[in-house]
Amino acid sequence: MAEQVKVTLVKSAAHRLPKQRAIVKALGLNKVSSSVVLPDNVQTRGAVFKIAHLVTVEVVK
Repeated sequence: MAEQVKVTLVKSAAHRLPKQRAIVKALGLNKVSSSVVLPDNVQTRGAVFKIAHLVTVEVVK
C-alpha cells in the first residue's frame, strides 16, 4: 500500500493570493482545522509546498 499524507489547514486562506486560495480549494480543504488524506506523490507535495505556511502535514500509513 502506498503511503498517504494527512493535510490539515491551520491558518485561513482568506486574504491570501488567489493562487494559494485555489490550491487550498483544490486539495479539498474548506475551513480551518479541516483535514484530508491524499496520496503521497509529486503533485501533492508540490501543492503542499506552495501553501506550507497554511497547513501541517503528517505521514499516514
